[in-house]
Amino acid sequence: MVEFRLLGAMEASVNGRPADMGHTRQRCVLAALLVDANRAVPVDQLIDRVWGDRAAQRARGTLYGYLSHLRRALAAAEDVRIVRQPGGYVLETDPETVDLHRFRALVVRARAADDERAAALMEQALGLWRGEPFASVDSPWFRDLRQTLERERFSAELDSNDIALRCGRHGGLLPGLVARTEEHPLDERLAGQLMLTLYREGRSADALTHYRRTQRILAGQLGIDPGAPLLQLHQRILTGDPALDVPKSAPATGPPTAPPVLVPRQLPACPRWFTGRDQQLAELTKAVDLPGELGGTMMISAIGGSGGVGKTWLAVHWAHENLDRFPDGQLYIDLRGFDPSGEPVAPAVAVRGFLDALGVESAAMPVDPQAQTGLYRSLVADRRMLIVLDNAADAEHAAALLPGSATCAVLVTSRRRLTGLATAHGAHLMTLDGLAGPEARELLGRHVGGNRASAEPEAVTALLDHCAGLPLAISIVGARAAAHPHFPLAVLAEELQDQSARLDALDAGDLAANVRAVFAVSYRALAPGTAEVFRLLGLAPAPEIGLAAAGSLVARPAAATRAVLRELETVHLVQQPVPGRYQLHDLVRLYAAERAGDDQPAESRRQALRRLTDFYLHTAYAGDRILGPFDHHSLELGRPAEGSTAQPLPDQTAVMAWFRTEHAGLLAAQRLAVEQGWDVPVWQLARVLDGFMWRQGRLHDHMALWRTGLAAAERLGEVSVRAWAHRRLAHACARAGDHDDALEHARLALHSAEEAGDTAEQARVHDVVAWAWARRGDDRQALAHVRHALRLHRTGDDRLMEASALNGVGWYEARLGDYEQALAHCEEGLAIHRRHGFRDGEACTLDSLGYIAHAAGRHAEALAHYQRARDLFHDLGNTYEEANTLANLGDVHLGLGRSDLARRSWQRATDLYRAQHREKDVERLTAKLDARAADGAVPPGDG
Repeated sequence: MVEFRLLGAMEASVNGRPADMGHTRQRCVLAALLVDANRAVPVDQLIDRVWGDRAAQRARGTLYGYLSHLRRALAAAEDVRIVRQPGGYVLETDPETVDLHRFRALVVRARAADDERAAALMEQALGLWRGEPFASVDSPWFRDLRQTLERERFSAELDSNDIALRCGRHGGLLPGLVARTEEHPLDERLAGQLMLTLYREGRSADALTHYRRTQRILAGQLGIDPGAPLLQLHQRILTGDPALDVPKSAPATGPPTAPPVLVPRQLPACPRWFTGRDQQLAELTKAVDLPGELGGTMMISAIGGSGGVGKTWLAVHWAHENLDRFPDGQLYIDLRGFDPSGEPVAPAVAVRGFLDALGVESAAMPVDPQAQTGLYRSLVADRRMLIVLDNAADAEHAAALLPGSATCAVLVTSRRRLTGLATAHGAHLMTLDGLAGPEARELLGRHVGGNRASAEPEAVTALLDHCAGLPLAISIVGARAAAHPHFPLAVLAEELQDQSARLDALDAGDLAANVRAVFAVSYRALAPGTAEVFRLLGLAPAPEIGLAAAGSLVARPAAATRAVLRELETVHLVQQPVPGRYQLHDLVRLYAAERAGDDQPAESRRQALRRLTDFYLHTAYAGDRILGPFDHHSLELGRPAEGSTAQPLPDQTAVMAWFRTEHAGLLAAQRLAVEQGWDVPVWQLARVLDGFMWRQGRLHDHMALWRTGLAAAERLGEVSVRAWAHRRLAHACARAGDHDDALEHARLALHSAEEAGDTAEQARVHDVVAWAWARRGDDRQALAHVRHALRLHRTGDDRLMEASALNGVGWYEARLGDYEQALAHCEEGLAIHRRHGFRDGEACTLDSLGYIAHAAGRHAEALAHYQRARDLFHDLGNTYEEANTLANLGDVHLGLGRSDLARRSWQRATDLYRAQHREKDVERLTAKLDARAADGAVPPGDG
């Protein structure tokens, strides 16, 4: 038996004995999990709950240590586990073992029960409190939770007082009411309870004195008079209203009830154009079925998403599809939490509307708003009803309207992520994204007609691309197209092509059918600092951005950046598809960029973009130095812009992972630098991306990178920079099979290197010329150039380049049949690479040695060399050379009579070639595979 106590000092007991849960911070980890018992809490969220803004870099490791200690402390407890799931850590336990969850469950049951039963349940619930919860904890999350729990306790106390007063049990209330009134002098409901208790105790004068005191406090602190319920009670005390006396009959069975209740049918019409969302509809159905399986808890589903994504359509469509589940009626209200035309609907106003729908006549309507809420919950108790709370401003806005009965189901929609509903009420959270391609096409087709859409498939594709899956945008486009049935859809697609005017085109002349207006409501709700971050994110050149890059863009440390991004994610202006990666919907990005243009000073925009460019440049440079430790790779970058901080990358694995993740962002940063006229970063980005591009075999991107870099180098007019750019472009062209361009750029590179008097650069150019001639099939020309390169390298002090040239000489000698000399040169180069720990060079040279051994008929030796080379290439992320080595391995396996292994190696090589768009290599290996399948023969040619 285990018990967890949070409503006071944090304590735990196992089998009746106190359990040592460690120091305060470790107990906070336990509490943070218990509050969400049986639900996954992400690691970042756990850290934020426990440490807040004070989280150190080592907080994650410390958290893991605390979790290990807690597991050991709870080892003796049956049915209690702390487990890791994809969504985070989960503490699995019966909710009844946690006093917080017992308290909430008892209060819910009390509010749905008759007075006799409710009084006992409230007494039991309030008896669980032992003091102030989390009194010694100072993180923002625990402070907010402490305040929330105190409000829940206070609300339960007020409900308990009302029950006691209705039952005539006021005798023991007075001391507690006096104490609470001192703590809450502005609470009119509490003041009324104290006045009624004093009146029933025969102390009418004291009751009237307390009214006057409350009246003075309200006027002095808030500048208002008491509300109608308190005024009415004051008047009834003055006149001695007999209805205020202690009930003479048996205790009441509940609060005043209204005449027979109607069956409300408040749902709006089912959305005509609703399309798709099968998965989400099934998820909602599953959620409403779950309470029965869990033993009678109320189903709450909170649908979140950006404006215009179709939250209301989904909720209303599902409701209409499931009317039979709710025979006692459906309540609906648009809470206008994000409405361009006015303020949100106050919960009291919403409750009054629900009571009207439930048939409560004006004469039977309680005056006190809280009494109205109580009556609403009583009327829907034990009835199978659906309550749809559309467009809530936040979790608190919706929570005030929740029924208390497990027989009811609630659908809430909001642009804000309603985490508070999940935490406090167990709501099922759903985030709605844009429509997938087929669903988007179906929605547009329903607007314009299937025949019209089929007649212009390219225009339809363009329109859907411009709408980026946003149902509101698609519907606006569909409505505009339907208004002009004889206009080609291509005309509208052409209008939307212009990004600067796209939001203008997505305006149907109504605030509810205007994409810009919909986004503006969310934007205006942001705090100033959050709004600035949103604007700057709209300037980012790539569709996705990492946390570190975003931090440099907005000039904030990681923790502060994460907090702001979390807020933007909460209101669905930013999405986080994978941990630490953020993106804006295409139309939201256009709006953010538009706001940046209007609200962000030009110099501030320029500085933000320079910080982002410097982040990519300096991080990529540090990574490139790890990938290729050649002396000539060093580069004088200067200091990054103030507020820009490079991301630490500890090793080659981390470097390659970062380059792969940030590939689109890096190329976009180079394009951004071109647009801004920053020529130095343009060619420097080409240099620092070169090693990664080379390893990955991204041939077209590699050539485009260096064509852009060369143009910047020529504008700069620096001969050494121009030599480098021509040489690397020559190498990229040769690899891509563009041999004429490769030789031409090599010629220009050699000319620039000679003009600069740079012998080492001349040697590197001859290496590239050799490669270009080899790709044209002239190994003799290649050997002549690489020998010349070797002679030049030996006059310098770059041993790794010398080793690379030795491997090149050996390779071309082997290609020409001089295996003895080839072996000597390659072994000499291998020794240098290994001595300097350069694994790339080692892998390339091992591949050459494998070729030499295979050509000489030493298949077992060739196999060993090739396998070691392939392993190195794989570990280094060099998929270009890994593919070549796999192809060669297939040939060796065939020579050893291992046909299955040969086919397997060729197939893996073919897959890599295809991913790298190396079509000639694909054709060559496909021919080998087909030949083996046909007759077991291998076409002539090497691998």
